[in-house]
Amino acid sequence: MYIRPFDPWKAKLCTCPFKYTLNVYTGCDHACVYCYITGYIPNAFRVRIKEGLLPKLERELRKFDKRYIIALSYSSDPYPTIERELGITRKVLELFRRYDVRCLLLTKSDIFERDLDILSGLRCAVGITVTTVDERKARLLEPNAPSPKDRIRALKKAKEAGIPVYARIDPIIPFYTWEDFDETLDALSFVSHITVSTLKLRPDSKRRMFAKFPGLMEKLWPLYEKGERIGGYYYLPREFRLKILREAEEKILEKGITFGSCREGYRSFPSCDGSHLVP
Repeated sequence: MYIRPFDPWKAKLCTCPFKYTLNVYTGCDHACVYCYITGYIPNAFRVRIKEGLLPKLERELRKFDKRYIIALSYSSDPYPTIERELGITRKVLELFRRYDVRCLLLTKSDIFERDLDILSGLRCAVGITVTTVDERKARLLEPNAPSPKDRIRALKKAKEAGIPVYARIDPIIPFYTWEDFDETLDALSFVSHITVSTLKLRPDSKRRMFAKFPGLMEKLWPLYEKGERIGGYYYLPREFRLKILREAEEKILEKGITFGSCREGYRSFPSCDGSHLVP
């Protein structure tokens, strides 16, 4: 089955409402240094297509319970670089429209702007992840992803098209992206919902972070050593990260934007993931 219930890890801190997920591609070429998919997808930063995806997906959609949401995507971005040429995600969205599927789309790309003609006819919400609006930092953290400026510009176009929009400021990295949080939030002040989470490290992402940001990790890693180990991830100490989350929540709510947190053991309202925006 290509359409699967979300949260294969059954993470104890996950508060997502029940939904399904579909990964149009295998792997993601954004190659974000902090990415978690390298822990369970071989050659995770090399994008592969799924043979026979569209006819198999259509068979699944004929039987799909339309009450539920399908999220695109949590283990691969629905808009990798090759999507500009292949248009597979666009064809998936056309199927969603044909079968009246509710959709929650999340991306770190601006390519979705091409598909606003379809998305505006879907029962959907569209979101982007912006770790920081500092272009230099973003390029170091997310070397192959489109710039935050381009993502934000495309999301504004989606809002102008009448589509509910949301964002993730994720991960928040102390001493690095947390320093730019106010500027990042200001740039996203037009969205309806923002989800945040602090940096959670797996052994593979820890190695990449040390290799790319040795000075930063000299300050960060002692904190993680004092923190918690939850579901295979290193977490910041609870009080330290809750202080960050409380400050982020206060600033987001001051903007009139609803707040969510992801796998933190912290509160969210009205949903952690923005699924409440889907008509």
